[in-house]
Amino acid sequence: MSNFQPNPDNAVSEQQQSFLRELSFSGEAELNRLAELAAEFGAEHISSTARSIAERISEGRFYVACIGQFKRGKSTLLNALIGHSVLPTAVVPVTAVPTILRHGDHLSARIRLQNAAWADVPLSNVEDYVSEAKNPENAKGVAGVEVFVPSPLLETGMCLVDTPGLGSVFAGNTAATQSFIPHIDAAIVVIGTDPPLSADELQLVETVSQEVHDLVFVLNKADRANADERSAALDFARSVLEARLKCAVPAIFEVSALERLEQRGPERDWGKLLHAFEDLAQHSGRSLVRIATERGIRRAAHQLLAVIKEERDALERPLAESEQRIALLRKTLGESEVRMRDLGVLLTAEQQRLSGIFGDRRKVFLKHAQIKAQSELTQRLSSVPHRRNGPAYRRTLNHIAQEIARAQLTPWLESEAAFAGEEFRKTAQRFVELANEFLHRLSETDVPGLEELPEDLVSDQGLTVRSQFHFHVIERVAAPASPLLFIADLLLGVVGFRGMIARDAREFLDQLFEVNSSRVQSDVDERVRESRKKLEAVIKAVLREASATADRALARARAAQSAGAPGVQAALARLDSAHRFVQSVR
Repeated sequence: MSNFQPNPDNAVSEQQQSFLRELSFSGEAELNRLAELAAEFGAEHISSTARSIAERISEGRFYVACIGQFKRGKSTLLNALIGHSVLPTAVVPVTAVPTILRHGDHLSARIRLQNAAWADVPLSNVEDYVSEAKNPENAKGVAGVEVFVPSPLLETGMCLVDTPGLGSVFAGNTAATQSFIPHIDAAIVVIGTDPPLSADELQLVETVSQEVHDLVFVLNKADRANADERSAALDFARSVLEARLKCAVPAIFEVSALERLEQRGPERDWGKLLHAFEDLAQHSGRSLVRIATERGIRRAAHQLLAVIKEERDALERPLAESEQRIALLRKTLGESEVRMRDLGVLLTAEQQRLSGIFGDRRKVFLKHAQIKAQSELTQRLSSVPHRRNGPAYRRTLNHIAQEIARAQLTPWLESEAAFAGEEFRKTAQRFVELANEFLHRLSETDVPGLEELPEDLVSDQGLTVRSQFHFHVIERVAAPASPLLFIADLLLGVVGFRGMIARDAREFLDQLFEVNSSRVQSDVDERVRESRKKLEAVIKAVLREASATADRALARARAAQSAGAPGVQAALARLDSAHRFVQSVR
């Protein structure tokens, strides 16, 4: 995630230097050597990742990622832990890219855009790069954000990572969190009371726990629930977590990060939570760095062996045969566009099916709800005083229409949210199955670079797609009266004729139902479209990388064979040496 370059203004603390002196393993050198080999073969994506891990390991840094559904208060919790309000917070999803909090002598920040060097930025400008409002779905192409904080908690190398929330209305947010998983060394799982845990959160915790064993569970916003609600949430969370993780869940700390940040209210479990982090930093830091090293080596070695194999195959076969294979690959890539369109037809069918379900449910709801709402409006109109002020009469009727609409729409929207969440998860899973079937069919062809698909595309979880339904609460959609309408209302009030105002109120009530009830269907449609785009983009990226790997191998094979038998033998010897090294460290 972060290609760190030493920052003289944020020197390593004495405590961290002592910690680093105790790290006596060779993982850093091995990762750097893997990075060099990958660069020699033109595999820059492998090289940059390996070098990034080596750099943070050289400083004993380990990542503790804060994960959970959006609006859990993750950013506020991290701000409270370090004692500085450096991360933006709001009532809407704000974090667009993972943001790393590191130790520094003073508050400062820097960002790195794609294919660019690190650049210092004012701390006040961090929000411009990490917030969803100012950098929607990371449209600015931010590759890294680091904030340096003089916090004792971070002195031993612990880095806290603020991740985008799962299940927000923004497709890119969940993807950004999922892509950061391989870099996580420990995790803070932030849950709430309503609901305690979503299906997406459970899936993410299970995925993270396969590589990460240090998990800290926090029930945030404890001040917003009574004792019974908190107890029920804790019992539910512990039950489902133990069932999913198949192990006992340690303490779940009840806190209110906002209270602690503002230094008010009861402490709750805050002291215990801080002690857990201090214990993690002091006693688990070294082992976490070692595990990160081993994990990084395994991943880089696995990817590099596939590159070496393609290089060897290109050298050992006749150039004509390699050229035929490249032609086959290009033909397959061309055919894949057709297959992608076939996949698109299936995804469109899923999209239309789901849209149809919600369209039918909406029609059934409106058929009964609008009749009931209009009847209630008629009853309440009779109790409204007949004042001479027409504009005031209109405002009163519009407010009544809003109250009636809110009372009937809110419970229905809540029930549809639960139903939509489950149906969307089913659709997302079907997307995963269709995409993996497509990739597996390609892998069965004799095409270089596709013999072994990336692990994250063939795992039980499949592709990382967002599947948590979310919708906006009902909003006021009535516009202020126009000047002409205001004058007309005054005249109607003078002559005592209010029937037209009442008629407008009935139409406004119907409008409230139409506009707000359509949100369920439109929101689900948008989520399906975004998930489809993500699947197709990942598939195309796999195919492009396969083509690039084969092209690079063929170019080097041509160069070696142009030097005759000695050139080929020298290239094979180089591959043998690289293969032996990679095998020895994996």
